[in-house]
Amino acid sequence: MKDTGLVLEGGGMRGLYTTGVLDYFMERNLYLPYVIGVSAGACHATSYLSRQIGRSRKANLDFLEDPRYLSWKNYFKTKEIFGMDFVFDEIPNQLLPFDFEAFAERTEKLVVGATDCVTGEPVYFDEYDRDILTAVRASSSLPFLAPVVTYKGKELLDGGISDPIPIKKAVQDGYRKNIVVLTRNEGYRKKKSNMLWLLKRKYRHYDGLTRALENRYKLYNETLSYIEEQERQGNIFVIRPQTPLVVGRIEKNRERLDALYNQGYKEAEAQFASLQNWLNS
Repeated sequence: MKDTGLVLEGGGMRGLYTTGVLDYFMERNLYLPYVIGVSAGACHATSYLSRQIGRSRKANLDFLEDPRYLSWKNYFKTKEIFGMDFVFDEIPNQLLPFDFEAFAERTEKLVVGATDCVTGEPVYFDEYDRDILTAVRASSSLPFLAPVVTYKGKELLDGGISDPIPIKKAVQDGYRKNIVVLTRNEGYRKKKSNMLWLLKRKYRHYDGLTRALENRYKLYNETLSYIEEQERQGNIFVIRPQTPLVVGRIEKNRERLDALYNQGYKEAEAQFASLQNWLNS
């Protein structure tokens, strides 16, 4: 298992599925030596590596009614549909404390992917002090719905733009066996965005970013095809929703989100024996 990685897709509120999977992993004391995630996947990876079972679920569900967390009112006031200061400062530092000490003592490597707005290329971060939440904030900043984040000298947005499922980065880093947690069902393929004209207008000063946004659906679909081929070869163990999701990226229906969390937990539980056999093969 020392050569096995864990790759986490983003997906906004669809990440509740990933939260259920990771909580089950924590209960079974399953920690992989290398974890890479983008956007919501990076968010949930932090609670996983700080060994805080249930924290990501609470962070996503307990503040749904607070407009500072997720609301169009918030967007019209601050141009952020998710209140990024609230999510990445007030919640982890005051309301639902993130265990920075436990995170710092981890033995696992965490890689967080973001998109460089200037070049349109993915950038990866793997060294943190207490600035881990800034890296995750950059990775989670959705185009149009959140401002550009400046971190370590770069202007950054959502890691899912340039490397939506960072499996090839994991392989490049030496992890040829990987558990991949997806937030879309088998057979899903992304379509070209019909909002591209608006994004190009907003980010007209970032040629690299607009090129990445234009090609995003192609990259996503190519990555899924790669994952499916590697899965057939036995190099990847995929945990994915077994049915198409009814939860959107900015979903606020607590009942649906709670059901999605439970789905992730139960499907991880159902596949755990097969996963252990694969890990030991």
